[in-house]
Parts: sequence; structure tokens; C-alpha cells
Amino acid sequence: MVPQQRKMAETEVLYNIKFKRARGNTDVATPSADEPTYCNVHYSKAQRPGSKQPAASNRRSGVTSERVALLVLSVLLAAAVTALGVTLYENTQTMKSLQKLQDEAKNLTEILSKTEPCKVEQPCKPPSVRDEACPRCEDGWEPHGGKCYFFSSVTSSWDQGRRQCILMRGDLVVINNREEQRFLVSRLRGKMDTLEDRFWIGLTDSKKEGEWLWVDDTRLDTSLTFWRLKEPDDWKGPNPDEEAYPDGEDCVRMGVEDLKSWSDGSCESHHKSICEKPEKA
Repeated sequence: MVPQQRKMAETEVLYNIKFKRARGNTDVATPSADEPTYCNVHYSKAQRPGSKQPAASNRRSGVTSERVALLVLSVLLAAAVTALGVTLYENTQTMKSLQKLQDEAKNLTEILSKTEPCKVEQPCKPPSVRDEACPRCEDGWEPHGGKCYFFSSVTSSWDQGRRQCILMRGDLVVINNREEQRFLVSRLRGKMDTLEDRFWIGLTDSKKEGEWLWVDDTRLDTSLTFWRLKEPDDWKGPNPDEEAYPDGEDCVRMGVEDLKSWSDGSCESHHKSICEKPEKA
């Protein structure tokens, strides 16, 4: 702004104020009573024409407030979106876990319904108060000498027959004495459909030829065996009664001719099975 304009903007006002002194006071040498006294009062005001500085300040303050509000809203929106994403992810994982548990429960139910053919009885009374009416074996099992025996009516391979026994919490029978062999022979007489029927027992030399082991990993007592004449022979050639197997005969089955009724056969042949487990405590 040029000096001339600055002078126009800055206005100096001179006010002449006229006072009259009251008559009668002559103690002080003053002008005459009727002489007026003047006092000059200067009032100077500087103002820039068209200045809008306060309005500009208010506008800047409004813009700043709007930016802060917009920033706060943006932060809140981002936080809300993040929280929603985390919640959706957790819900998805929970649903997957629940579905997996339901599938496992369904599979377990199907397996139990197919592999548990026997009825499980209620637990017996403690031995101190146990009476003779309490069954020692589950339905379908026969007690003898502190053990329970199950005679399968379904034919299968040796491995399949053993798996069936294990699913019923037992195993293929291990014959420990002559009395047990005599009991089995007597029971098989009523279980056979034909005279050629055979039943798998828990004896095999599949791990090492000629080394006979029971399913509980005990060795066969050679002084306590019930082999038929000329058995075991590990036959590998053609057989008029069954298909020949090149791996020989590594599993043992028994019949009912007499006490000496064991014979080796191919583990893949299909026969019935004898399962065994301890009586209830």
C-alpha cells in the first residue's frame, strides 16, 4: 500500500472541547471568567479498508475442525471393518471345527454300529457281593476256565477273523492246556455246518517259517501240541479241496476229528474263527 493510501486509511480526528470556568473563583491567576478554555483530544484509528482477517481466521478454524472430524470418522470406520473381518473369520473357523466334530462323531457311531455285534451287559457287582446270577460273559460268549469264548459263524481270512475278535475286545484263541483243547473240540461239534468246517486259532509262523507263535507273542510249547498226522506240512502245491497258494501255509485251523485236530493252512483261506477274552472281574 502506497504512503498516500496509508494516510487515507489512517484517519486522525481532532476534537476541540470548549470549557467555561465558573465565576467567583479569583484565587488563582487564570484567564477571565468568560474566556473559554480549549482542550485538544486526538483520536487516531488505523484500519485497512476491506480487511477481512477475522473472517479468514474463522474459515480456517472451520476447515481444520472438518478435517479432524473426517479423520476420526475414517479411523472409526477402519476399526469397525477390521473388527467385522476378525469376527467373520472366527465364526468361520468355529463352524468348520463344529462340522469336523460332527463328522467324526457320525463316523464313530457308524463304526460302532457295524463292528460291535455283541450286547454289552451292565457291570457286575463287586466280587465280595457277587452272586451266581451275574453273567461272567457277554451275550454270545461262552464261559470256561475263567475265559469267555466266541465261535464265529462267518468265514473269513485269518487276518480278518483276528480283526473281528479284536473289535469285540478279544483275540483269536490261545490254547494253553489239554483241558482247554478238549473243551473247544466238544463245543465245535455243535457249531459245524459240515464235517469239513475248520476254525482259525491264534497260532502262526508267518513271521519266520517253522517258528510258531501265538497272537500274544508266546512260543508254542512243543510238548503241548495237537497237530494232525503229518501236520504242519506248509503245503504249496495243488490241493483238491482248495486253491493252491504259493506262500505256503502259515496259519493254523482246527476241526473236530479228535484232540489232535490242528492243521496249517493258507492265511488267505476262508474259515470260521474262535475268539477269546478274560471273564468279567
